[in-house]
Amino acid sequence: MSGPPAPAPVERRSTAGRWAWMVSLLAVATASGALAFLLSIGATTPQGFFERHQAWLYWVNLGVGVLLGLVVLVAAVRLMVRVRRGRFGAQLLGRLALVLAAVSLLPGLLIYGVSYAFVNRSIESWFDERLASALEAGLNLGRATLDSKVQDLGAQARVGAQRVADEGGASPALTLERLREQWLAERVALLGPNGQVLAEVSDLRDATVSPGLQPAERVDPALLRRAARDGSTGRVEGLEDDGHGGRHARILVVAALPNTGIKLTGDQRYLMVLQPLPVSLTTNALAVQTASQEYQRRVYERDGLRRMYLGTLTLVLILAVFVALLLAIQLGNALAKPLVLLADGMRQVAGGDLTRKPVMSSRDELGGLTRAFADMTDQLGQAREQAQQSMAALEQARARLQTLLDNLTAGVIVFDREQRIASVNASATRILRQPLAGLVGAPLDQLPALAPLHALVWPRFATLTDGAGPGLEHWQLAQDLPLPNHPAPLTLLLRGAQLPDGQWLLVFDDISELVSAQRTEAWGEVARRLAHEIKNPLTPIQLSAERLEHRLAAKLAEEGDRAMLTRCVGTIVNQVQAMKQLVNEFRDYARLPAARLAPLDLNALVQEVMTLYPDAIEQGRLLPQLEPGLPWIQGDASQLRQVIHNLVQNGLDAVSDRPDGRVVVDTKQSRHDDGSVRAVRLTLTDNGPGFAEQVLSRAFEPYVTTKSKGTGLGLAVVKKIADEHAASIRLSNLPPAQEPTASDAPTGGARVSLTFSQLAPQGAA
Repeated sequence: MSGPPAPAPVERRSTAGRWAWMVSLLAVATASGALAFLLSIGATTPQGFFERHQAWLYWVNLGVGVLLGLVVLVAAVRLMVRVRRGRFGAQLLGRLALVLAAVSLLPGLLIYGVSYAFVNRSIESWFDERLASALEAGLNLGRATLDSKVQDLGAQARVGAQRVADEGGASPALTLERLREQWLAERVALLGPNGQVLAEVSDLRDATVSPGLQPAERVDPALLRRAARDGSTGRVEGLEDDGHGGRHARILVVAALPNTGIKLTGDQRYLMVLQPLPVSLTTNALAVQTASQEYQRRVYERDGLRRMYLGTLTLVLILAVFVALLLAIQLGNALAKPLVLLADGMRQVAGGDLTRKPVMSSRDELGGLTRAFADMTDQLGQAREQAQQSMAALEQARARLQTLLDNLTAGVIVFDREQRIASVNASATRILRQPLAGLVGAPLDQLPALAPLHALVWPRFATLTDGAGPGLEHWQLAQDLPLPNHPAPLTLLLRGAQLPDGQWLLVFDDISELVSAQRTEAWGEVARRLAHEIKNPLTPIQLSAERLEHRLAAKLAEEGDRAMLTRCVGTIVNQVQAMKQLVNEFRDYARLPAARLAPLDLNALVQEVMTLYPDAIEQGRLLPQLEPGLPWIQGDASQLRQVIHNLVQNGLDAVSDRPDGRVVVDTKQSRHDDGSVRAVRLTLTDNGPGFAEQVLSRAFEPYVTTKSKGTGLGLAVVKKIADEHAASIRLSNLPPAQEPTASDAPTGGARVSLTFSQLAPQGAA
């Protein structure tokens, strides 16, 4: 094929026109953007901006209009010259310019009038007296709500002060802690006459508490005087909009302790309570306050807004008209240039010239038309070459299809009309774990292990031809398929269809891991909801039971009644604690935090966990065997401590019924052929009964357990933590020859191995 032709004169003129068009648009955009920016600035300072810069803005506006007029004038002159010279497409360009100008001007005037009235009405509607009254009422409601909360907490503080005074000096911290829990306070303190701290309790878990803040630094002496005079006083602090949405807002209440007996005035003590305000209340209060301030600002800026909006509307109308004219000229040029090329090309073809013609460089339909016309002139000469290329491409596609079939992860089996295997890929053998390659030419049920699959698929193939399923092109189902020498059935997703030549296609994939993951995800959601629904009432139940004991114990005259009350309350508290433990397990599984990986000495962590089992180590039931000089790993100490503790406890539970039961915890490192460290392995082995076969394949799924009191969440949490650390975990039962204890110990047992491949950088230790 010949090289690209030299650009035609039309293309050279097109380049010059394109540059003129770009310069014009750049000038218009710059001037318009500057004016719009000045108008927007004027709206923010409405009372003085337009008065100070009115003349300057007028000349800027006039300059924009003159610039736009010059651009349109130059374009109109060029158009008239082209019409007089009889250039092809000039008349079409003129009509198009007039039509687009009219189309933009008439609707623009209508929209301008409607928008002018709408802007005036909208601005006036923003300043409705009812809206101002509603905002003022919202502010008053917020203030009343906060005052009510201060009064309620003040009343509770006076009761608490009486309680502290009645108990005297015995265990003030315990009394303050109970009051803090009862009031859900952030801090409760007992202050001396001058505000010095005598006793203090605080909720250190509250992230809103400022570290190192002392109560004496926060209490105004005037508050102490008012509390001594009125019994209690309080105020709201931190309600300013500090960028945190009011999360630091709290109520400060100081209550004077009543004097019991004859005491000097200088011995007056005070009870200080610091209680956080609900975030929703402070957020709404700040929102109402912000809305009121914004409303007042807009009232002040009303005239500036009106000028800005109306000026913008006028500028947009002018720009719309001028831009429409420029677009009409540009569009006319874009339409005329391809037509000129086509006209010249048709004259050349009529004269017998079939060489390739010049084309437009644009990517639109007109450019495509010129390219199609040029392609038409040499299409006959390229037909044979294209046919040969098509044949080669078809052959490559066939080879590629065969390669894809051989490398598909899904299993593919093709049956002939007599239900015999015609072809099979490697993935089918891998998934079904049967020698399918040797079954080509034989029915599927020739292997007894695949008889259930044969009985499953062929009745469904029959539905595609016997009329039982009219209009069906394929069938699909998911089915569990039991296999010999495999602890759990395979979950297969099967899809069958009839090929055009009468053969049958069966495509299947092993979705066992996907189903297990879906089941795990579903159980995680169940655990999250159960933890949320169960945990809420537990703390009130426990607190109510303890309060009943505290209130009623002194009122029961009979010792037996008091003992029964104590026993019943103890039973309630113990059961609530047990339920809290269960809820915590649900929570840990459902909301396991992301691991924070850092260099970690695995041996030191194992030794730390071993200190929790001194009796088991002393009795020889727990045997740590740690390899010295073990490389450090990248791990989360808190999560891995939970993993080791869980696995050790499971092992001890498994051997609890055996007098010679033992659990071995060992660490080792594995190396590459060149001697570099590859991974670190943690292994826990016991000589208990081992894992049940029906549980072994699903041990990491939630609520799969054989323990009578187990929740089935332990190994599921272990698996999630292992995944967070990119560690592999493996469960297995030990054969008799691999018994981890003494040679005369009974056979059997289980092994859990964790392999960490993420090692800490050298020097991190």
